[in-house]
Amino acid sequence: MKNIIIVAIILGLASCGNKQKEATQQIAAQETNIVHLSKAQNANLKMSFAKPEKRQFSSTLELNGKIDVPPQNLVSISAVMGGYLKSTNMLPGMHVRKGEVLAIMEDQQFVQLQQDYLLTKSKLAYSQMEYARQKELNQSKATSDKVFQLAASERDNLQITLHGLAEKLRLLQINPATISSENISRTIKLYAPINGYVSKVNVNIGKYLSPTDVLFELVNPDDIHLALRVFEKDLGKLFIGQKLLAFNNSTPEKKYPCEIILIGKDFGTDHYTEVHCHFEKYDKSLLPGTFMNASIPVQSETAFVLPEHAIVRSEGKNYVFIQVGDGQFEMHEVQTGATDGGFVALKNADALAEKTVVVEGAYSLLMVLKNTPEE
Repeated sequence: MKNIIIVAIILGLASCGNKQKEATQQIAAQETNIVHLSKAQNANLKMSFAKPEKRQFSSTLELNGKIDVPPQNLVSISAVMGGYLKSTNMLPGMHVRKGEVLAIMEDQQFVQLQQDYLLTKSKLAYSQMEYARQKELNQSKATSDKVFQLAASERDNLQITLHGLAEKLRLLQINPATISSENISRTIKLYAPINGYVSKVNVNIGKYLSPTDVLFELVNPDDIHLALRVFEKDLGKLFIGQKLLAFNNSTPEKKYPCEIILIGKDFGTDHYTEVHCHFEKYDKSLLPGTFMNASIPVQSETAFVLPEHAIVRSEGKNYVFIQVGDGQFEMHEVQTGATDGGFVALKNADALAEKTVVVEGAYSLLMVLKNTPEE
């Protein structure tokens, strides 16, 4: 019985000790967020104060994307018929004008097509005369209707064949009206269909090219635009005609004024869509595929703000110091929003209502709290 009483007393004392220890730890934890300054420290630290104020706050939406061109300004050049590349002087970056010769190809198919056209044209001339003769004989009943109909059918078939061959020649940029037995050519020329510059060259002299091969890619930069990626939650902040400034990472100080012309409506699996913008002034250094950043001022909103200097960062979180007494300051965590004109929007401003917040000297208080001397 005596042993039982002794054990109970020991357990009771241990329990009281643990509770006292926990209470001491809680008080210490609370005290670690409060800075106590002596009169000398308070006099030496140059501090200024402010209270959260409500104001119209303009925020900026930061986006990224790349320079793009509309489909009608990007042209892939292919050969209509297969052949060998005889000559070209095109290099990536070269400027070309509409109608300029890009390359010369040669192949026996080109000769055969012109030959077939001329032979068909000659046969059609004879067939038309035969048709006229049979028509006259048929009217006088000197020949049967069947013979006349065969003549008419032969004439029609040759006309169809001749027209088809003429269209094939036009696809090769050969004018059928200029072909004769004296000027049959084994070569054809490929012409630039637009003004612009050569972005890709995929061929070399002597290579055989099929109709599916892309020889060159041409870009007309007159209508380049900026395609920006926008997350779905930010889409409501944008509108057609909205102004923005674009820049690239290599020369961020150089800004390019743009205007939103089209806002996408379809979202991908990543919840992003594209917003297309026109450059107000074309710059030759802006090439399709170049990655760009953009800053878009969005509609202003009312928010409680503090000066930027009032916010201190420690261990990945943002804090402010609130004056709670003479020489006493409590560190309070805050959630910050956008920054504008040296002020920061506060997302949890209710807890700071009418509180006096340290502006100048906030980092000095943080150093005192962390027992780290200032440099």
